[in-house]
Amino acid sequence: MSVLRVGNCSGFYGDRLSAMREMLEGGELDVLTGDYLAELTMLILGRDRMADPAAGYARTFLAQLRDCLRLALDRGVRIVANAGGVNPPGLVAAIRELGLPARIALVRGDDLTAGAGALGLGSPLGAHAYLGAFGIARALTAGADVVVTGRVTDASLVVGPAIAHFGWGRTDFDALAGATVAGHVIECGTQATGGNYPFFTEIADLVRPGFPIAELHPDGSSVITKHPGTSGAVTVGTVTAQLMYEIDDARYAGPDVTTRLDTVSLRQAGPDRVEITGVRGEAPPPDLKVSCTSIGGYRNEMTVVLTGLDIEAKADLFRRQFEAARGAADPAEVTWDLARVDAADAPTQQRASALLTVVARDPDEKVAGRAFTNPAVEVALSSYPGFFSTTPPGRAHPYGVFTAGYVAQGVPAHEVVLDGLVERIAPPPLTRPLEPLAGPAPDPAQREPGTTRRLPLGTLAGARSGDKGGNANVGLWVREDPAYPWLAALITEDSVRELLPETAGLPVRITRLPNLRAVNVVIEGLLGEGVAYHARFDPQAKGLGEWLRSRHVGIPASLLPAKEEA
Repeated sequence: MSVLRVGNCSGFYGDRLSAMREMLEGGELDVLTGDYLAELTMLILGRDRMADPAAGYARTFLAQLRDCLRLALDRGVRIVANAGGVNPPGLVAAIRELGLPARIALVRGDDLTAGAGALGLGSPLGAHAYLGAFGIARALTAGADVVVTGRVTDASLVVGPAIAHFGWGRTDFDALAGATVAGHVIECGTQATGGNYPFFTEIADLVRPGFPIAELHPDGSSVITKHPGTSGAVTVGTVTAQLMYEIDDARYAGPDVTTRLDTVSLRQAGPDRVEITGVRGEAPPPDLKVSCTSIGGYRNEMTVVLTGLDIEAKADLFRRQFEAARGAADPAEVTWDLARVDAADAPTQQRASALLTVVARDPDEKVAGRAFTNPAVEVALSSYPGFFSTTPPGRAHPYGVFTAGYVAQGVPAHEVVLDGLVERIAPPPLTRPLEPLAGPAPDPAQREPGTTRRLPLGTLAGARSGDKGGNANVGLWVREDPAYPWLAALITEDSVRELLPETAGLPVRITRLPNLRAVNVVIEGLLGEGVAYHARFDPQAKGLGEWLRSRHVGIPASLLPAKEEA
């Protein structure tokens, strides 16, 4: 009972198919989890079910079970996954058709689509509440070998097994918070073992990194590790990177507990072992977040290549010709973007070329379709010299819109179904309204103390960025204590807008986390109406942190390594 070993074998729908077998064969595990859902995935699965009522779940998970369920049963490893997507009963039925003697539990109640209008959520394609971990826990204590859920919070996949194993109650907030942090670290698979890590050049072998494991203890503390002999690395840096991924402020809200990220302590406890301690929790908020996805209209895009001289004039000519040729077929929204990736006196044609992209959105497929792209074809022989496009003009495609709704904790009928029996999971008895927590104010005098050098921010700071609906977050951290006061003072609303000009005019929120030597930045509205809206070149803000790391800032010479200082 002292340690529960929970592994992860999937960070998204489409992750490494062989990972389930690798994790089951690679070493000791008690539970194996898989995260298959994201905001975009819920939209994709919703559209799948519209086309086929039997679809709507992660088919790759079913393929993994077809290969590995017998192995998991033989080894006594239980499997918990949110692969049910928008059709968890369909996935349960498909697993039963495998014909193996497994007890399969269904956790349901997240789907609020049918009553969305009455709940004030509009008329979305799908409305799914983020359920908590106590349904998963009940399924496991009742003896389930496989637990299938729909939309639960990602961390619940780990918190649920910990509740079942250690017997935690609803008010064991510190333990629940500690398990939430462990779950957040391993939910995205190999991002905790070196994947997408800003200091990746320091990892000796990153060709096929192993998937992470959380060793959980009765008090909620944990050790993050991986199977012996697998590549990648588990360090304070890789764990910090994942901790800073897709968060808001120091209060990390969940359906079972609000986790205080400002209390997290990390320690390298050995090779590929990082200890997480000190996490404190508070009562969860009274409302649950609801993922609302809908079809926003139709989108079309084309990119033309501008080569060599007079790039700006060529772009201007094509834009004027294109707009004149469109005539009355004017989409509701048209945006233009000129990417000056060209270089003077370039040794190759590609390096001499810039890219001009035009995007159209409209409720009418025809308006955003051929009526939009045909004018580009018409002007091809009468436009700028060297005209060509990266792809032929094509048809419009529907795009999705994500919005977050909220309902009271007791609204979803959170239930566990096992062996034909249905058990209702009560909402938490104690809640607390969520209050923002931005952390301590910085000392402005620390921004550029003494002699400084203009160097990329990434010389000292790591970053991890991602999407939360239409918002983008960038988590920044440094690896040495003396550098943190400088980073905390450097990153302000004004400096973010200066370093990232795309954020001009958008609300920017800053949270400082001294325990992690980290600063989190949330940029509201940078991603428009969510990832499927494709508001920018990088629609999920995955590369936003690396762009920020590449910007030059004044770094105190006293903080620089000897080779940089010289």
